[in-house]
Amino acid sequence: MHYAIRVRDLAKQYRIGAIKQRTAGYVTLRDAIVERFRGRRSEAATELWALDGVSFDVKQGEVVGIIGRNGAGKSTLLKVLSRITEPTRGRAELYGRVASLLEVGTGFHPELTGRENIYLNGAILGMRKREIDRNFEAIVDFAEVEQFIDTPVKFYSSGMYVRLAFAVAAHLEPEILIVDEVLAVGDARFQKKCLNKMQDVGQQGRTVLFVSHSMQSILRMCQRAILLNQGKVVADGPAQQVVGVYLGKGAHSIAERVWPDRAGAPGKEVAHLRAVRVRDADGEISDTIDIRAPVTIEMEFMVTLGGYVLLPHVRLYNEDNVAVFTTLDLDPEWRRRPRPPGRYCARVTIPGNFLAEGSFYVEAALTTLDPPMKQFAERDAVAFQVIDSLEGDTARGDWAGNVAGVVRPILPWTTTYEPFD
Repeated sequence: MHYAIRVRDLAKQYRIGAIKQRTAGYVTLRDAIVERFRGRRSEAATELWALDGVSFDVKQGEVVGIIGRNGAGKSTLLKVLSRITEPTRGRAELYGRVASLLEVGTGFHPELTGRENIYLNGAILGMRKREIDRNFEAIVDFAEVEQFIDTPVKFYSSGMYVRLAFAVAAHLEPEILIVDEVLAVGDARFQKKCLNKMQDVGQQGRTVLFVSHSMQSILRMCQRAILLNQGKVVADGPAQQVVGVYLGKGAHSIAERVWPDRAGAPGKEVAHLRAVRVRDADGEISDTIDIRAPVTIEMEFMVTLGGYVLLPHVRLYNEDNVAVFTTLDLDPEWRRRPRPPGRYCARVTIPGNFLAEGSFYVEAALTTLDPPMKQFAERDAVAFQVIDSLEGDTARGDWAGNVAGVVRPILPWTTTYEPFD
């Protein structure tokens, strides 16, 4: 088995709050002033383990997502793998040419032009000039900076920076591509373009390590994901399973999420969320839905302070983070009626042959009316996949290729025919 990355017991420690080490045996005026106003408490340093005992292997050609909340250690891990930061303990072995995109303008010299930086980055990667020449036009075309390619990059906007930096990293044929969430700097169109390019890189048998907070992007890009929490690996496996763990829904399904304790549940003084579920046509909890079958979103919530008119609602997002639709609870039994304290379970059913195939993410929300007060709005509460069987009896008919759009209804068609005279 051929590995691209092997990580063993990797750890990185930072010291927070310590007075800087004095160099050359003297104290600067700035150091003296800072010490005077901080007092002796600043002498005590807090040790922070950004990474603590991280171990994993990545095979050649794998596309692996790294996920976790802010401060989990994701960016530190990528910096260690990119040889930007030295680990405190452990080792990381990378087999192949590595290109990293960790922040806007990584590896760029501000005084050099875009053209010069392309060749500089290629040389750093160990490429010959003719190899860079072969990819030069594709890089410039992808980055959409033809007009400014001979302008020093210090004059580039952040969007131009990130477009060119990503184009260089992705096109100069690295065997390992490491990308942080720097893509968030670009607009939605460019983000989609980058995701498509990274998919192409993965399909060419090269290795991609991708950090993102977008679970849609992770599920679209990666077969495997690694979840970090407080510097440790807490889950490593199929992307859908690990995303389920990250979203707090357990390892088996991303179609159900439960908050058993009020203390940790989304909500305010009037009501709080208790559970959100996705149910298939048979009423079973399922994260895989046939495109022809209805799907039910179930939202369970607790009302602790009665006397308010409540408006439960659900919003669906697709894998491109586009809001597909919002549906409001118009059940006549409770519409415009104050609700007493108790446990409620609201359900809405989306008909079959309505959603397109792909991933969908559910935001569960509840608002009081008169006065309007948002009680909770849990983004990415649950998720599910819509699958088209390709049997010819859906809206795609006999067409086996891509069908664009966020919805895919079967609509009535009529055709008239007149023969030639």
